[in-house]
Parts: sequence; structure tokens; C-alpha cells
Amino acid sequence: MRSHYSDEITPKLDGREVSLCGWVHEIRDLGGLKFIILRDRGGFIQITAKKGTTNEEIMNKIDKISKESILKIDGLVVRNDKAPRGVEIIPRKIYMISRAKSPLPLDVTQKVRADLDTRLNNRFMDLRKPEIASIFKIRSKVLNVGRNFLIRNGFIEINSPKIIASASEGGTELFPISYFDREAFLAQSPQLYKQMMMATGLDRVFEVTTYFRAEEHDTRRHLNEVTAIDVEIAFIRDENDVINVLEDLIIEIINGASECHNELKILKKEIEIPKKPIKRITYDRVIDILNDNGKMIEWGDDLDTEAEKILGRIMMEEFNSELYFITKYPLEIKPFYTMPDNEKYSRAFDLGYKGVEISSGSQRIHDPELLVERIKKKNLNPENFEFYINAFRYGMPPHGGFGLGIDRVMMQLLDLQIREVVLFPRDRHRLTP
Repeated sequence: MRSHYSDEITPKLDGREVSLCGWVHEIRDLGGLKFIILRDRGGFIQITAKKGTTNEEIMNKIDKISKESILKIDGLVVRNDKAPRGVEIIPRKIYMISRAKSPLPLDVTQKVRADLDTRLNNRFMDLRKPEIASIFKIRSKVLNVGRNFLIRNGFIEINSPKIIASASEGGTELFPISYFDREAFLAQSPQLYKQMMMATGLDRVFEVTTYFRAEEHDTRRHLNEVTAIDVEIAFIRDENDVINVLEDLIIEIINGASECHNELKILKKEIEIPKKPIKRITYDRVIDILNDNGKMIEWGDDLDTEAEKILGRIMMEEFNSELYFITKYPLEIKPFYTMPDNEKYSRAFDLGYKGVEISSGSQRIHDPELLVERIKKKNLNPENFEFYINAFRYGMPPHGGFGLGIDRVMMQLLDLQIREVVLFPRDRHRLTP
């Protein structure tokens, strides 16, 4: 239906006939001069109708157009240095494709602001705003850069089941579902399945996946349905081989996001490009730093939201580092599949970004006897994991991996709350649209 998007119309097309399709962003009536600001994926274009130049039928039709209606406009490109981007369109024909009801559920021009819940309830219209659309164009870039990086580095993309018979990682934060005549659960992560893949010979795998976590949070950084890039690597020497892959991946992702110049300009955001090596700091050192700064954390406790926020600030002030790895976590606060470093510490790590954990990973246990021992240590029944343990009994290489939360990456990249960077977020209160 269209010959061009709005951002493809330049002064070089002066005198050309074009066809445009889009939404009516604004209408301005100055009597003998009428303007339609048409919006499409490329941005905005000015349609100018002038009494005495434009035929009367078109002038009358403009009076009956409602905002956010969809039009097809055939017209002539005219150079005009005063118009946006130096061009305007003189309409030859205007076709009404779809008329919008009035009043609108929210104002796309944002002259009248709407709260987040109103925006999410009308997400189809919220995304008509260029700044909101820009968030998801950057998100698409982030996912594509991540996927391309992994494929380029020899990883094979897989898809694991999201309906499972038992907990992926232990614990009770599961969504039960009715699966014919028995109970099943939505997967917390692809953890067990991607580890099983390490026994197949496909020793570098990833998936862009969904986590389902039945956690009753009400925060700006938690959701119950989460998108992540999950990675597993075999024949590693230790967790540092995994950290090195994650380091390269996150730097490439942030670099890719920084190339979305138009979208970042619309959002009025700047992205600081990280450099290697990313700062690495042990859990013990983190506890000392927090305690020295008035946030008392007992050794063996996980870091809460406040502790992460304080740590992010200190990492910037003292080390000029927005990104940082925390290594050598206590063994007892990590899942059963995490490789012990000794009786006290694990070979686990987290990646923090501006005071928020965006990734967790570790070297995994590959010895089946030790794995069963750790499952029992976590008060879980090995029989519930028999399908998983069996993959370790016939030759399992040393391996490790991580999950990188895309929603949190986006949240920290753009300094927004997590519900703003997910198309249709799912939290404890929101199940529609």
C-alpha cells in the first residue's frame, strides 16, 4: 500500500509522487491551511493542505478525520526547510483505512500523561508513542546481538520444555498446572535440560527462554514471567571459562544497544560502553564493603535489594564500574547443581549492573554421586530428578553456564522499571492484556 516510510522521505525526493500509510498523530486547522502529522514506524511526516491549492474534497475530508485514524495518502513531496526534516507532502488523495473512536483511552501525543497501569491496559496504543516503541526496538536489537554473538562463537540454539514434572532447581516457587490427569509445573528455567545437553556432544548450547517464578514480589525489578538468554558450555576448566563468555556477551549486547542512535535520541538516553576486563570481586569482599558502609550483612546471607543498590553505587564511586562480577559465593545459598569449591565456597558467580543482578551462573557438578549427595543435602528427593541424574551416569564432561535476564538488562540500560521494558508484563496483579 505504501511506497515509503516517513523517514525515507528526504529533500532529494522533491517533486516525486509517493504513497504513505500511518496513524493521524495530530491535526492542525489554521483556516485556509491544514496540517496532518502522520506517524508510522519511521517517525513523522507533515501533510500540508492549502485552500486554493488543494482540492475542496480533500479539505473537507480532513475536517472529518479523527486522531489515531489510519490513512493512506498519495501525494507530492515538496522541499520545505521549515517542515520537519525539510519536507512536506501535498496530498493528491486521502483514503480512510480505519477510523479511530473518540475519545481515545490515552493521549499518544502525551500532552495528557497517563499512569503506567493505564498505559499497560492499553498497551496497543501506548506503543504508538515513539519513545515507547523505541524501547522495544532496542530490545529487539539486544536479543539479536546476543543470539548472533553466540551463534558466531559456535553455540547451538535449543528449545527445552516449559511444562515439567518437577522443580527445575528445587524450592517451592512453582506455578502448578493441570496436565490431563496429573499435576505438572511451568518451568523455573531450562537448567536441568541444558545440563543434560552437555552429555550429548552438543557441548555449547543456548536458548532464548522464559522463566516462570511464583514469587509474590511487588517491586520495580521483579516479574513472574521473565525472558532470558540461557547458556551452557562443556569441557570447561572452571567457572572462569563461563565468566569469560558472559563478559564478552554482555559487552557486545551493550555495544549493540548503543548503536540504536535514533531510538536513544528519542528516549533522551545515553549508554556507557563497558570495557574489558569487567571488575571481579569476591563475596567476602562484598560483605566487608557493605558492612563498612553501614549495610550489615551476615556471612552466608544473599544480597537483598538494598545491599545490591549500595554495592552498585560503591562500585561506580570506587572502581568506576557499572558492571561487576561477584565470585566465590557460599555453597549453602546456591542450588544443588552448583560445583563446590570446597566445603565453604562454591564456584558460582553473579553479574551486577548498576546495582541490580542481571545474571547468575556457575560451574556445575558433573559427578553423579556428588550430585545425588547435594540433592539430598538440599532436602530434595533424588527420585524426582532421576531423568536428570541418569544423564550423568554415562559420561558427563565438566560444564557450566549462566542465565542472563533480558528484562533486567533492558531495565538497567534505560533506567526504567521492569514493567516498562516488557510488552505485556506478568506480575502478581496483572494477567491481562
